[in-house]
Amino acid sequence: MREYINRKDSQKKTYFNDRFKTPKKLERFNVDSDEVFKKDFEVLNAKFQINNAYIEAGQMVVWIEPKDNVKVLKFLKNHLFYNNLSEMSAVDFLDKRGEFEIFYQMLSMKKRKRLRIKFSIKEQEEIKSAVVVYKSADWAEREAYDMFGIIIVGHPYMKRILMPDDWIGYPLRKSYPLQGDENAQWYEIDHIYGKEYRELIGPEIRDSAMIEKENTRGYARIGHEVHFGEPYSEKPSKISEYQEKGGVTFVKKIKKSASVTLKKRH
Repeated sequence: MREYINRKDSQKKTYFNDRFKTPKKLERFNVDSDEVFKKDFEVLNAKFQINNAYIEAGQMVVWIEPKDNVKVLKFLKNHLFYNNLSEMSAVDFLDKRGEFEIFYQMLSMKKRKRLRIKFSIKEQEEIKSAVVVYKSADWAEREAYDMFGIIIVGHPYMKRILMPDDWIGYPLRKSYPLQGDENAQWYEIDHIYGKEYRELIGPEIRDSAMIEKENTRGYARIGHEVHFGEPYSEKPSKISEYQEKGGVTFVKKIKKSASVTLKKRH
């Protein structure tokens, strides 16, 4: 049983006093501290150029040359039993170092060990596709291209996966505006209505925190509900059934007259 902790005044406590406090970096250990990782590293180091290697958060991290990415992954799968590629992505360090940090997250179910392959590339530097080794790299590489603009050659279908094909910019770069740029503000207006309607409709509001009380299609106001899409009214609604016309199959309509306010939790 867990130790009892009185949390009655938890809302009054200040948990983070230093707003500029940075978390401690994860501790790194030598690969020799784990027998399995030690053997894997020795085999890799004999075959490829390893720039750095250490154990962090219980997994081995190995830095390689970008040109060797597919060869290393193929060797890990066929000879060291890392048969699962669970993730492939990037981190944007363009402002600090002028580079992307690419990583492949590997899992060996036989050894019950996780391994991360890393390397850095310049903004326009190409890397080879890992789809020929792991099918799970397919969508991950498309996302890396879509969100970061990373150029991956040899992919069977290198198109954007989340954003429209003609979208300008890469949303997961740190230089990309949080609320989108000017192209994002006009994208739906231009594609649905046409650029000639810009003055009539105006730019798209991209503030996710903004709520328009008159918008009866996107929002509801407690105590002043109106039917979906009907004109907004400040007067309390006379709605007594909380479901649209036609309803949902097999779901009973909820009537206001049949509702009960619980005085005590069951």
